[in-house]
Order: sequence, then structure tokens, then C-alpha cells
Amino acid sequence: MQAHWWQRATVYQIYPRSFQDSNGDGIGDIPGIISRLDYLATLGVDALWLSPVYKSPNTDNGYDIADYQAIDPAYGTMADMDQLIAQAAQRGIKIVMDLVVNHTSDEHLWFVDACQNPDSPTRDYYVWADAVDGHAPNDLTSGFSGGSAWELDELTGQYFLHLFSKKQIDLNWQNPDLRRAIYRMMNFWIDKGIEGFRMDVIDMIAKEPRAKILVNGPHLHEYLHEMNRQTWRNRDFLTVGEAWSASPEDARQYSDEQREELSMVFQFGHLWADRQVGGEKWEQRPLDVAQLKQALYACQTTMATHGWNSLFWSNHDLPRAVSRFGATGQYRELSAKMLAIALHGLKGTPFVYQGEEIGMTDCPVATIDQVNDVEARTIYRQLRAQGDDAGTAMQKINIFNRDNARTPMQWTAKQHAGFTTGKPWLAINANYPRINVAAAQADYQSIWWTYQRLIRLRKQSAVLQQGEFTELSAVPAPIVAYTRTWQQTQWLICANFADTLITVDLPKRASELIISNYQDYPEQLGRVVLRPYEAFILALS
Repeated sequence: MQAHWWQRATVYQIYPRSFQDSNGDGIGDIPGIISRLDYLATLGVDALWLSPVYKSPNTDNGYDIADYQAIDPAYGTMADMDQLIAQAAQRGIKIVMDLVVNHTSDEHLWFVDACQNPDSPTRDYYVWADAVDGHAPNDLTSGFSGGSAWELDELTGQYFLHLFSKKQIDLNWQNPDLRRAIYRMMNFWIDKGIEGFRMDVIDMIAKEPRAKILVNGPHLHEYLHEMNRQTWRNRDFLTVGEAWSASPEDARQYSDEQREELSMVFQFGHLWADRQVGGEKWEQRPLDVAQLKQALYACQTTMATHGWNSLFWSNHDLPRAVSRFGATGQYRELSAKMLAIALHGLKGTPFVYQGEEIGMTDCPVATIDQVNDVEARTIYRQLRAQGDDAGTAMQKINIFNRDNARTPMQWTAKQHAGFTTGKPWLAINANYPRINVAAAQADYQSIWWTYQRLIRLRKQSAVLQQGEFTELSAVPAPIVAYTRTWQQTQWLICANFADTLITVDLPKRASELIISNYQDYPEQLGRVVLRPYEAFILALS
């Protein structure tokens, strides 16, 4: 067995606003999560990553934090949070908090004080710059608001930076007092008993905006090393950083244990396999499985001996996995199981996003009034200003709209999918009478049971936890095939990403079935015809 609990664990991401409502206000909450802990224990997950539940005006659904050490009333109280930590621990489940330290809400007291009093100690907690020739310091743009990333402070005539929305104000990590304040806050949560942090856009904290360096700033790894030493250094603690800019080599640098930085990062290279290179978010192309494999395999080989991988298909910012990489019609269940088997066979820590275990799908909408996502609403305005009619703009928005992943969890076929007794904050996908937890648990051939078996395998199997990865390269493009080897045990993982029959040559050795998404499987290896979206793990002799 390996040294760290998170190297044999599966993490389940909860978007609290959409998981389970306990009081009928239509918004998921912490008591709702507590009420579903037995479900999560039955699924078998080891840790829950909670998207932010801190006090927030919710411009970006909690990723704009107004108080790091208070719970937003929409989600409950600090007493509820303490109960969640304790109740989860009783079931052997750890809590991982989402941490946003690149920026705060403009309603955070640090920023309020900084604006009201230019001599405030917290003024330098944020990024300020003087005007240049009466204008913003440079032409940096805001990702969520559109327009300039610099906003004029009328009181002082200086500009402050907001790379996301105008209510998400960038912090100045060059200030050691800010860093100490953040570490104190992190230790507050560690002392409460949480056992991990997911760190939002962590590759941006060392930005140097006047030089237009927004990611991988020169002091990034210095700050992360300092953070490690000031907080979790002597604990078996999970830290995973969101790093859109990270290459496999960068990911190894972040996660190499000898460097004392992070446990792992989310590395997004595989998610470009269905996007136009250099294009806009909505510019899709057919999935290039060869490129997908290349990106996934590069992480496996680069971090074979140093560093650690995160494994994921989706999260709160991404389209639903089965809609993006699989199929939503007759092959929905087969393709969702295929995606699970292909990913969970790799070396690393798997992350399951809520609803992935039942094959929840994207939820296209007809009008912009139905969209909550602050980024999508801004881009819609830009598309209309550029000349797109409403229908064309909505077709583009539906491709990447983050609401796809945020529609409420589908528990039952009853009203509002069992999520709430009130009006849901975001419309529930109309397919909930067919796709829901109750139906999935009642069918032992369902996606849900495949996830449960894979999660159990991760806990029990040294070959999945530690086994060496080897690509099977001589296979057709739509086929993902590799082996994992540990001591005398070798497993073959094979998955067909196509909706057609594909002939593939596999090792001619006796095999034993570990898991499959069809009720039968190739008992004789060698030249095998794989069925649409077929996937299996076989133990080789």
C-alpha cells in the first residue's frame, strides 16, 4: 500500500447549491448533504470535495468569497458544517474544502476597508496600479465581465484588478501579510477537521499583471512551498490545484513530494481533444481520441515515478462527461460505463462529479433568461453585439454553458427529482423521470453499480493504486488500451470510444474478467471485435 490515503481514494465532488435541499427554498444546503451521507458511503467514496459554501454574494455561485470563516446562510450555519465534518468522519469520509485565494468578493471586509481608507493595512492585499495617460494601466480583459480587467477607484484615482467578474477582486500575493492571513484562515479549517483543499485557479496567484504574466508567475512555486510549510506540512492532507496552464511536466513539478508543494493538480490537456485549437469555447470539433489518449498517457508516463495524477472527466465548470465524450441516445449507459472504466483504470486519484455516477446529461436551454452562468451570459451579450441572432447565440452557449453541470441532482422520478419540495434555483433536466438515483440503484446493470465496483477496486487493488502503466500503441485510433502491472499481477484495460464495431489485436494470453460494461466479454484474446462503446478490465495470466 502507498503512503497517502488519497492515493487509494476516490473523491466525489459536490456542488452544494444543486445536491440536496433540506428546507424547501430550492437551494441545496449542508443539512441536505448530511442527509445523503449514507448514499455516498454506499457508493464507496472516500472524500467529498465541496464547492464553496463560504459567505458570498454569489455573483459566481460562491467563487466570490466575502468571508472565508463564515458559512453562507443559504447553505446553513457553521454548526451545520461542524456536523457534516463529524458525520462524514463517522462513515469514513473526509471533507475537502474548495479554496479560492486568487481573488475575493468586493464585499470582503479586506476590500471594503481598502476602498474606504487608502491607508488601510489591507489596501496592499489587492492589486492596484496608477493610470497611464489617463487610462487603465494596460489592455488586460476580464474573463467574466468582458471589457477591461482594470476598474477605476474614484476615491484615489487608482485602478484595481479583476480578471474574472467586477465583483471578484484579485489578491496581491506579493504582500507577505496577505499570505500570512491566508495561512491563518487555512489553519482555521484544518483545525476544524477537514482533510483537504481544492485550490481554484492556483496557477494565477503569482501573477504580474503589469507585465501581463497571469499564470505561472516567477514566485508561484515559492508561494506554494511556503503555504505547504505553514499549513498542512506534517499531515496526510490532500491538496489539488486547478491549473489550466499546466503541462504534464508542470504537473510533476507541482506534485513531486520532495518539493513540498501540492498533492496533485487538475491538468486539462485531454479536454482540448474536442475543441478547435486557438478557438473559442463553443467551437467544437469531433472528438479526436488519438489526441485524448496522447494527453492522458503523457500524464501517466511523466508522473510514473515522481508526482501524482488527478483523474477526471467533468466538474462544475465543464459539460457533462457522457454528453461530451460518450453518447446520450441508445448508448448512454454503455458509453458512460466505458468512460468510467477507461479513466478509473489509470494511475492517480479519480474524481467523480455529482450525477456522473448515474450518467446525467447536458441540459440545453432555449433562451438566455434560463441561463444562470455569469460567464455564459456575458458571452451571449458579446455574440449578439457581434451580429449573431438569438438562436445562433444560444446554440453556441449551450455547448459550454456551465449550467449543464449545475442542474440539480436527480434523485428520484418524483416532483423536482427529489431535490427540493420548493422551486429549484435552476431548472432540473427534463429527463429526470428516466435518469435518477433510485432507478439506477434498482438496476444492477446500471452505471451506478459500475462506479461502485470501480471505487471498490481502487481501494482493494494494489495494481490500480501502484501498478506501472504501459500503453498498447498498436491499436486503432478509437481504442484506448493499456496495461497496469504490479509485481506478478497484470491487468488489461480496453475501451472502444466509437459507436461502431472495431477490430483490435490484444495480447494472446489467458484472462479473467474484472469488470465489463457488456454482460459478456472476450474470453479469448488476440484479434477481437469490440462492440460500440465496449470496455473491460481483464486480469492477464
